[in-house]
Amino acid sequence: MEKKLLTLGHSPDPDDAFMFYGLNIENGVDTNGFVFEQILKDIQTLNEMAIDEKLDITAISLAAYPTISDKYAILSSGASMGYKYGPLVVAKEKFGLDELKKKLIAVPGKLTSAYLELRLLLGKDIAVEVMPFDEIFDAVVSGDVDAGLIIHEGQLTYSNYNLKKIIDLGEWWFEKTQLPLPLGVNAIHRKFGEDMKKISKILKNSILFSLNHRDEAVEYALNFARGMDKGLADKFVGMYVNDLTVDMGENGLRACKLLLSEAYDKGLIDKLPEIDLV
Repeated sequence: MEKKLLTLGHSPDPDDAFMFYGLNIENGVDTNGFVFEQILKDIQTLNEMAIDEKLDITAISLAAYPTISDKYAILSSGASMGYKYGPLVVAKEKFGLDELKKKLIAVPGKLTSAYLELRLLLGKDIAVEVMPFDEIFDAVVSGDVDAGLIIHEGQLTYSNYNLKKIIDLGEWWFEKTQLPLPLGVNAIHRKFGEDMKKISKILKNSILFSLNHRDEAVEYALNFARGMDKGLADKFVGMYVNDLTVDMGENGLRACKLLLSEAYDKGLIDKLPEIDLV
């Protein structure tokens, strides 16, 4: 049988790498005749590639979904959601949210969910400077910006830079909604039609495979851990690869719909798409 090649975009982070461990080893997941070429880029770049329809399947920010919803569908598996935790705003000194609204904040991209959620909290007219997520700590420490919006493993390592937490967006969202905070989701191009369900099942099986072979999958994920030791990488994977990642379910879907609905009502996104999970 001729194998079908699919491009699969994900960020070079331990949680994404962990999910797809089963696709990268012999005797891993049965790929049902599909071959996955993995494209590793930061999340802002993946969002832009999806807008240009350059990937078959990719991790995207939920915030980017309204822009691509006519071309891509969201998979029920592969979502990154924070349950009472999420992206942080950090600064050299503690101050309140009213003060934060007046500050210059470094953000990791205007299509990221973290940026959308920050604007839901503070209002749409905050002053920001966009930069790669791994340059934000240095920008805050050097005083180039007043505060930084931190994603990925920076949520666990910010204290190494003697920075203070101003707000955890996941805590804020949970207090407000009692729901997990949606960040990233996996999306598949609609051109695959009936094959979308088959591909979705393979990717879900890959996540289950990793959870069932956790130690080996974390070892593999360390290749993408940017200096994290195994304990920290394991903790980070545990935060963002969980039951909601296997299947976002009713709670995850409600959270996604509510986040986009609130963003639409506040004029932060131009259209409110239907979410039809595959």
